[in-house]
Amino acid sequence: MVAKTSVTVLAFDFGTKFIGVAIGSTLTRQARALVSVRVTRAGQPDWDGLTRLIEEWSPKALIVGLPLNMDGTPNPRTGPARKFGNRLKARYNLPVLMVDERLTTVLARQSLREAGVSGTRQKPRLDPEAARHILQAYLDESPEADT
Repeated sequence: MVAKTSVTVLAFDFGTKFIGVAIGSTLTRQARALVSVRVTRAGQPDWDGLTRLIEEWSPKALIVGLPLNMDGTPNPRTGPARKFGNRLKARYNLPVLMVDERLTTVLARQSLREAGVSGTRQKPRLDPEAARHILQAYLDESPEADT
């Protein structure tokens, strides 16, 4: 019997002010929310902060949430999210997978509410929680997560 190896994966919920980050393992198939990384007023992610996360966790792949309309068509946030994914790939030379993020913010709000986090206390935890939902969907549904 061949033992499965654990592959660490980081996921990102790209936004214009913050980028939510989550971490997960293909072995346990569990994702957890990590942090939010700021985006500057000029629209630039905190690349130093992202680099520190990638150096700390040594992921083998990066997942970026792809915002789409409910009918699956692109929306105004689709292009910037793809651009962010392309920049991650170029900067860190890691595989980047775009994953449908429809309804992840709704699910994140619901999860936080169920955990007793409501109102303004949700704001700093919302983006990482949305990233967790993006990553959990990938781990639950993707055959590549078996690697």
